[in-house]
Amino acid sequence: MIDRDSPGDGGKEKFRPPEQLDPELRRELDEALGDMSLEELMDAETASPPPAGSPDSPSVEGVRRGRVIAIQGDDIFVDMGGKSQGFLPASQFEDEPLPELGAEIEVTIERYDQQDGLLMLSRKGAVLRATWETLEEGQIVEGRVTGHNKGGLELTIAGIRAFMPISQIEIFRVEELADYDNQRLQCQVVEIDRRDENVIVSRRALLELEAERKREELWETIAEGQIVRGVVRSVLPYGAFVDIGGADGLLHVSDMAHARVASPESIVTPGEQIEVKVLKVDRDGQKISLGLKQTLPDPWLAVESKWAVDEIVTGRVTRLVDFGAFVELTPGVEGLIPLSELSYERVRRTGEVVSEGETVRVRVLTVDGEARRIGLSLKRAGDDPWIGASVRWAEGAVVEGRITRIADFGAFVELTQGIEGLVHISELADGFVRAVGDVAREGDRVKVKVLSVDEAAQRISLSVKQAAESPDYTGPIPDESSPTTPQRKRKKPLKGGLD
Repeated sequence: MIDRDSPGDGGKEKFRPPEQLDPELRRELDEALGDMSLEELMDAETASPPPAGSPDSPSVEGVRRGRVIAIQGDDIFVDMGGKSQGFLPASQFEDEPLPELGAEIEVTIERYDQQDGLLMLSRKGAVLRATWETLEEGQIVEGRVTGHNKGGLELTIAGIRAFMPISQIEIFRVEELADYDNQRLQCQVVEIDRRDENVIVSRRALLELEAERKREELWETIAEGQIVRGVVRSVLPYGAFVDIGGADGLLHVSDMAHARVASPESIVTPGEQIEVKVLKVDRDGQKISLGLKQTLPDPWLAVESKWAVDEIVTGRVTRLVDFGAFVELTPGVEGLIPLSELSYERVRRTGEVVSEGETVRVRVLTVDGEARRIGLSLKRAGDDPWIGASVRWAEGAVVEGRITRIADFGAFVELTQGIEGLVHISELADGFVRAVGDVAREGDRVKVKVLSVDEAAQRISLSVKQAAESPDYTGPIPDESSPTTPQRKRKKPLKGGLD
């Protein structure tokens, strides 16, 4: 649509997107233009005074002669006299041979590129008009980016100025337009205004067509087990989406590394190129599952040669569970400390002994690389209080202890830290005991007689009723640092005093 005599514009023509243009593209173009014409927008950067030696407005009008000073690929550089140099696309000579170095040619100056310090040239009128005659909507053309503004890119296509809205540059959002300056881009002509010589082009249309072609080709050839290269498109809390050339696959956080991954951002970043393995293909649902750790060496393959049974090693506690604690020995390899191997004392909760992130010394109990299991012990990494137990608690000795827990079959009595013995229900009292709780409570201190000690099995049998009957009660276990002599029973009571 052309509005030639709008009030306040001095009769200057304004370009407005016609009705047949895509509504979304028309909206974006209107936002980019605002109250400016397309010509005003594209000339915004050249409105400032040119530097010394560059042509001013009166001198760049009409046809001028220049001398060819260089030909680099598809670019022809022309000396326009003085300190002025210009650029001419070689595509304007497609029907005839390129001019030789030193040859003089007639050109029209389109505008001055302040950034490069070059005049944008085209061949004289007849050739330019012939190009306009062959240009059609839907045509695939190649243009050179000559500059950019707030709304998109400015291009020249065979000497014709064109505009590419920012939304039509890529499939994804574009942040830095300056990255496209001086690039040659293939694009599709989406609108032509021959009267005002305005052309709207789109590169995104071609990219979407190419993406669709690649997508169809990908679904025909992709198979589970393939190793493919891709580009990380986005990173989410549960994983990342990777473009593998026509389709996006999901790289789940559990398949990013052999070690536990706390944050996907610590493994991959948007725009990064990675090599992944195709784990699963769902053609009906158009879903692809990918794995990164499957392309890396498996740390479990060498565990049996790296860690020997009974070896003392250091690791980091990665997580606590009801039945124990997992310890990372090396990235990707974790061992388990069962609850019973955390301490010689009774442990009700794992957190009573260790915490996540803590570094611990443990003893290797079992190694099974095929089953991916390593058994560890925290309590056995230090001194074993059971060593010498048969000497410290000789059979027949009567000692004191504290009831730590009761069960249907008896009560457990702690003799010293890390050492418990069992008083069977039949050894709790002289008479018949219906329930352990009738005669014993947790926390009670009791005298017990040592019936047997098995250091290897870490078991001590005790008796409460035999301790009361024992004539050789020796009292609580003395402190080994200051041994004392057991007291003897007096045969006769002392005279005087209280009974």
